[in-house]
Amino acid sequence: MFGRRKKSGAAAQDAAGEAEQVVDAVDGEEAADAAPRRMNLPPAPRPDGPWDVSEVTRPEDGRVDLGGIFVPGVEGMELRVEVAGDAIVAATVVLRDSAVQLQAFAAPKKEGIWGEVREEIASGITQQGGVVDEVEGPLGWELRAQVPVQLPDGNSGVQLVRFVGVDGPRWFLRGVISGQGAVQPEAAGLLEQIVRDTVVVRGEGPMAPRDPIVLKLPDDAQMVPEGVQQEDQETSRFSGGMGQLQRGPEITEVR
Repeated sequence: MFGRRKKSGAAAQDAAGEAEQVVDAVDGEEAADAAPRRMNLPPAPRPDGPWDVSEVTRPEDGRVDLGGIFVPGVEGMELRVEVAGDAIVAATVVLRDSAVQLQAFAAPKKEGIWGEVREEIASGITQQGGVVDEVEGPLGWELRAQVPVQLPDGNSGVQLVRFVGVDGPRWFLRGVISGQGAVQPEAAGLLEQIVRDTVVVRGEGPMAPRDPIVLKLPDDAQMVPEGVQQEDQETSRFSGGMGQLQRGPEITEVR
């Protein structure tokens, strides 16, 4: 079930909303102040995922079909989407007091881009006055950042965020972990497993490197107007063992 809801003070909603604010700001810095291109290595092996669609027999089993990616479902999670213009370009999984935003991009055929993207993200955050540590985490090399953000009351604050990334065959999957999963990385095992178990559908058409792989809503998704509560969650095929999957508090315009 996908629906719009107003923002609340719940920790999970705060984690997802603040992550979107951080991603918007960092992506803007990347576009304006991209570092010189570095030599990229071929994609590393992915024995534990995330997966290319060619590597999975039934990608829809236990996952939500968003077209460009299949997102694994877990008990108690909420799923929101972000749009750029008329296109859906990212999905955010909210789980209790943590969130992970997933976004897939096209990449060159014979080289990965995560090393280069990692440098650009770190440079953008540093230019904003933030602090970045590059560490080798459960998903490989990642950035653990303290990013300056504007708080709801107008004051300045710091948001802890983890940027993770995995290079695949002609695609790159980025995850942005926020909330307690960033504050206490050792407690983010389930979010990390969601990243690992995601399936990417690059498609065979030509795409420029870094073009976002466009997503779609599931065929039977229902839109609930803002402020309207949907009482019968049992009728959704995304209920039960996969938890409640909804559109988030609002559609966020990614600039």
